[in-house]
Amino acid sequence: MTKDEAKLRIIELTNEINFHNHRYYVLSTPLINDFDFDQLLNELISLEKLFPDLLDINSPSQRVGGSVTKEFKQVVHKYQMLSLSNTYSFDEIQEFDDRVRKAIGDDFEYICELKYDGLSVGLTYVNGILKHAVTRGDGLQGDDITNNIKTIRSIPLKIKGYHIPEEFEIRGEIIMPRAVFKKLNIQRVLNDEQPFANPRNAASGSIKMLDSKEVSKRGLDCILYNFLSENNEFTNHYDSLRSAKEWGFKVSNHLLKCKTAEEINEYITDIRNLRDQLPFDIDGVVIKVNNFKQQDFLGNTSKSPRWAIAYKFKAERERTHVLSIDYQVGRTGVITPVANLEPVQLAGSIVKRATLHNSDQISRLDIRVGDLVEVEKGGEIIPKIINVVLDQRRLDSQPTNFITHCPECTTLLVRSEGEAHFFCPNELKCPPQLKGKLEHFISRKAMNIESLGEGKIEILFENKIIQNIADIYDIEYNKIVGLEKIIPSEDSGKPRKIRLQEKTCNKILKGIADSKSVPFERVLFALGIRFVGETVAKKLAHYFRSIFAIRSASIDELVQVEDIGIRIAESIILYFSNDENKNLIERLQKSGLCFELGANTSLISQKLTEKIFVISGVFTAFSRDELKKMIEQNNGKVVSAVSASTSYLIAGEKMGPEKRRKAEKLSIPIINENEFIEMIK
Repeated sequence: MTKDEAKLRIIELTNEINFHNHRYYVLSTPLINDFDFDQLLNELISLEKLFPDLLDINSPSQRVGGSVTKEFKQVVHKYQMLSLSNTYSFDEIQEFDDRVRKAIGDDFEYICELKYDGLSVGLTYVNGILKHAVTRGDGLQGDDITNNIKTIRSIPLKIKGYHIPEEFEIRGEIIMPRAVFKKLNIQRVLNDEQPFANPRNAASGSIKMLDSKEVSKRGLDCILYNFLSENNEFTNHYDSLRSAKEWGFKVSNHLLKCKTAEEINEYITDIRNLRDQLPFDIDGVVIKVNNFKQQDFLGNTSKSPRWAIAYKFKAERERTHVLSIDYQVGRTGVITPVANLEPVQLAGSIVKRATLHNSDQISRLDIRVGDLVEVEKGGEIIPKIINVVLDQRRLDSQPTNFITHCPECTTLLVRSEGEAHFFCPNELKCPPQLKGKLEHFISRKAMNIESLGEGKIEILFENKIIQNIADIYDIEYNKIVGLEKIIPSEDSGKPRKIRLQEKTCNKILKGIADSKSVPFERVLFALGIRFVGETVAKKLAHYFRSIFAIRSASIDELVQVEDIGIRIAESIILYFSNDENKNLIERLQKSGLCFELGANTSLISQKLTEKIFVISGVFTAFSRDELKKMIEQNNGKVVSAVSASTSYLIAGEKMGPEKRRKAEKLSIPIINENEFIEMIK
């Protein structure tokens, strides 16, 4: 394919992918399946790699992220980003309406819209192309989060249409849909990470991550609600949003024109009733004067506009008693206290339990058994105790003393410096940890033995068929066929029975056999080493290439790997210093599991064998990920920190001064990207 042919095809693919992105992420009416969409995207990525000078920074291929930001640059808002005045009272809505009418008369209308519970952002477009995205910050200036925003597929990178100003800003809310939030929190709990309190916190934490590639995995969305331009051809707010929708922006379908305070109240009532059915969180309703000239006449205070107000819903809260406090043991031994509550109806469901997170939370709220407490659902999902009704506390009440020993195996609990949780160090004998490790080992992102899910692991564990992960590969058909377990219902309904019949047992054995082909990086993740998640396991596997090299590595060698800090390195050293863990790995190896990377079929040459590189700065011809890939394709290694073992420092613009100083001190050659390319030609 010639360069001209590639250019035409890239334009065709870009337009087609943008069209399907809009249909899927904005209109929710996809026309093709995920596989076909991925084929288009992969073709585009391949062409851009073959002809890198044809790569557009706003190409759909750039939405997957990849750039890492050390800190967010501050950008001054062209238009001050004011906050809205809030009210929880309809009487204050009436007072707001009276003030507006006194100032501009009765010839006007309001626009009522949803108040999204997320993170505000301003998107600036020049000549139809996204220039930058900035958070609210202090209202005068905010953080430049453009790279992260580009990973949100409902935000167009280029727009087309009629009457588009040369430059404009459109503001909206970055949100995390409830379904995405629920899935993310389940994964965090499985990884013994603190779950997010609500979708707003999850969205805010995600969009401020420094690695845009990680942001792209968080499933964020953005709904736009305010248009600003010096060359504004629109006379009112409603028409500007209707045009923005035609240009490709995601705009709410819940806009309503109202003339009176009574109509506003009806809208608020309707939205309150609709609230639980929405796929995302809202915390109220926003009321705005529609006409732009009337907005200008009404003006602003130093903090908020006089032409708009937000009506906020009160979080539903109920009182109930703490009956007892349980302590749960996670897969990595983390102890989580949970309050058992007198059942109470809250936000559409019966709440019986609420997490207390850790000992610090218990101390801060001074929660005791028997207390009357106020409970609400964080983000309308996770029950949490807000406070204790102290004037109702019993006279014989006793402070809660956090347990000192594991509730399952009685081992003395430990708490490492700087950590919020106590944990049980008896990882090889504590039953919940053993079961947790088994469930983690068979999970989809690890060994993917689906046939052992749905309670079957518990049956085998309780019948002592398996007690550790290596036992899985010793399972025999005649020892498991016919085993059964009664699973009690969580909602006091009819219990169900799981029985291992012939067909089920054959599926289990086939799933186990198939898992022997799982690649090394996933096997490493499946071992369940504390702090070694999916990404860390992948980086360790590709750097050291075998379990034996990792096992013999020192702390200094481990921290050379990108994203591996002292805490992770110490955990790895501790894991491999245990004789029982060594025995597990030997048994797994004899069972046929993969403990090293195979021959690297993507190798182009051996030119960089035993060469170690550090990459720092911004580059002209290549991204950092592309440089890293080229090094690995020529059998070199990439590390994050400069040390005496570093062979070369590849330096771009704005490289880290500390890396340069250390390289010069150690007499390590500093080369640019062109010199590197000459090296591998």
